Amino acid sequence: MKDKILKIVRTTKETDISAELKIYGEGRCEIATGVGFFDHMLEAFGKHALLDMKISCKGDTHVDFHHSVEDVGIVIGTLLKEAIYPVSGIERFGDSVVVMDEAAVSCALDLSNRAFLVYENFNEKGKVGEFDIELAEEFFRAVSMNANITLHIAKLRGRNNHHIIEAAFKSFAVALRRALAKNPRVNTPSTKGVL
Repeated sequence: MKDKILKIVRTTKETDISAELKIYGEGRCEIATGVGFFDHMLEAFGKHALLDMKISCKGDTHVDFHHSVEDVGIVIGTLLKEAIYPVSGIERFGDSVVVMDEAAVSCALDLSNRAFLVYENFNEKGKVGEFDIELAEEFFRAVSMNANITLHIAKLRGRNNHHIIEAAFKSFAVALRRALAKNPRVNTPSTKGVL
């Protein structure tokens, strides 16, 4: 586990991203992706996971927001992977159910060094502001695949798209915070002896 500020710069033809992450922070975030609703979700994620994050993304938003959202997920996942592995002295598993008014979303995750995403019961279409609803799944996939996290997110109920997506981000945040909780008795939390 690396309890320090990690930094990354990732530049492609579609996005130019610089980011900093501290996994044992206070939830302080400076987010500027050019996608207002996504910034709001990342701020909520950082706040409830107690991550300190700085993210600046200049993307080809004149095309759409897909590249920016996915690439920010890649960057966050890459930083999480660098910070987390090899796993030692933490809980490893975390889960959460977060409600926001009528919406409830569950998240269970395993800091297993094995990437997998289950994203269930999200059938919503359309936008929240200018944010395409399906981009939330693209973000979670990018994070889980690049952080090597097994991540299960499921909508339990909800009608308001804003509430549903925000509950998903917050549920992921709380589950991650719980999985990262320090526990020196655990040592390496695997019968394999390494993660």
